[in-house]
Amino acid sequence: MTTENDVKAIVREKYGRAAQRVVAGQANGCCGASALEGCDPITSNLYDTAQAGDVPEKAMLASLGCGNPTALAELKAGETVLDLGSGGGIDVLLSAKRVGPLGKAYGLDMTDDMLALAEENKRKSGLTNVEFLKGEIEQIPLPDNSVDVIISNCVINLSGDKDRVLKEAFRVLKPGGRFAVSDVMVRGEVPALIKKNMELWVGCIAGALADHEYVAKLARAGFDNIDIEVTRTYSAEDARGFLVGEGLDADALAEQIDGKFISGFVRAVKPACCKPGCC
Repeated sequence: MTTENDVKAIVREKYGRAAQRVVAGQANGCCGASALEGCDPITSNLYDTAQAGDVPEKAMLASLGCGNPTALAELKAGETVLDLGSGGGIDVLLSAKRVGPLGKAYGLDMTDDMLALAEENKRKSGLTNVEFLKGEIEQIPLPDNSVDVIISNCVINLSGDKDRVLKEAFRVLKPGGRFAVSDVMVRGEVPALIKKNMELWVGCIAGALADHEYVAKLARAGFDNIDIEVTRTYSAEDARGFLVGEGLDADALAEQIDGKFISGFVRAVKPACCKPGCC
C-alpha cells in the first residue's frame, strides 16, 4: 500500500535529481522518473518565447510542470501570490513580475536542491519581491488569510493527502482569494497497475484525481466557483513516455489509458464571507 511518506520520499529524491541535472547544465523538460532519461509530452511547450526571456535559463530548464498557471491566473499589481511546489522558481519569478514591486510572490518547496536552484535563479533575476520557503504543501508555513492567489504547476497531484493540501490552501487564502492551478487529472477508468506504480507518482499520473473528484474535494474544503478548463489531452502515443523505463508493458497499457489523462487549469474562489454570520 502506498503511504504519504512513501510518496514524499520518492518525489523528494527524483526532484532533487532533477535539480542536480539542471545545475550540471542538463534540461529536464519532463515530469517523471523516466523523464530523467528523456522527455514526455506533459512538460513540453508550456511557456512562450517572451516568458522564457523573462527568467534565468536555469529556471526554464528546471520546469517540470504540466501547464502555465501564471498565464491563466489573471494576476494583478500589488497581489500576494503563493506557488505550491515551486521547484526551480519559474512560476514564482513570472508571478513576481506580474504583481510588480508592490506585490509579493512566495514559492514553497520541500526539496533542498530545488530551493538552492530557486535562490540562484532569484539572484540572477534581480527581483526583490520574491521569497522561497522550505516546507510541505500539506502544512503551508504562512498565516491564515495572507495570500491573494494560490498557483501550482503539476504538484498537488503528487501529494498523498490532497484533502489536506486543499484545506491548507483555503486557510491561507484571503476571503475572496483565488485558487488557480495547473494539474494532471483522469477522465474515465485507468488500470490499477497505473494507479499503484510508485515511480509513476513522480510521472504525474499515478496520483492524479478524476476531474469530478477534484471538484468534490475543492467543494469540501470550502471553495466556490469551481471550474476545470482542459488544456491538454494525452494520447496512447503520449502515454508511452510515462511507461518506458518503469518495467511496464507500454504496448499493452498505452491503449488502455489513451485519452484518459488530461492537463487542466483548475479555478476556484474562497468565499468573501466564509463563516456563518460573518456577513
